[in-house]
Amino acid sequence: MSQFITIAIDGPSASGKGTIARRLALQFHLSHMDTGALYRAVAKHILDQGRSPDDKQAAIAAATFVRDNLSWEMLEDEALRNDTVADATSRSSKFPEVRDVLLDIQHLYATRPPHKPHLRPWAGSILDGRDIGTIVCPTADVKFFVTASAEIRADRRTKELNARGIEADYATVLQEMKDRDARDSNRSAAPLKPADDAIILDTTEMDADQAFEKACQIVREKLV
Repeated sequence: MSQFITIAIDGPSASGKGTIARRLALQFHLSHMDTGALYRAVAKHILDQGRSPDDKQAAIAAATFVRDNLSWEMLEDEALRNDTVADATSRSSKFPEVRDVLLDIQHLYATRPPHKPHLRPWAGSILDGRDIGTIVCPTADVKFFVTASAEIRADRRTKELNARGIEADYATVLQEMKDRDARDSNRSAAPLKPADDAIILDTTEMDADQAFEKACQIVREKLV
């Protein structure tokens, strides 16, 4: 059994990858980074500056700002969690230069995560995003690609937004999700796709607990 492990989790929005990553991190005492928050922070900074997420230079400048001023408060800002920022994130993250600026941060976290004295018997990191298994951590010990049908994901996202008091229409959310999926999957830089050795975990017919238990089972089988 490896003394330091890395788990990579990729997948489209509302597939359940973030919830699975957070719960696995707690279960196996691993440090966790939601790399999508990095890109959302970039998109939010672009919007805060009154610029377009389709503006390459604005996106690069925002990525540099996030890299140089990164804090946990920045990544945990609730303002990152809305569909306006999500759409801007899909647009601004298409630029290879933006991904290059943020890549070192993710590499550093994967190899030298924040120290946690209780990390026993396993130590390591778990990162979730869209290019972890293919670009950020291609040698990860375990790689998941978590997915679900667009309709199920849109339903989850609509309910999530409504529960937070944000008005959301299912048909609009579904269309925006399909548009983001197409952009993320077809971009030239680090497209959203499973790594060749990733385990596909389809959560369409699973609730959160079932998906987590399945992921736990796979991790144990891989690492024991």
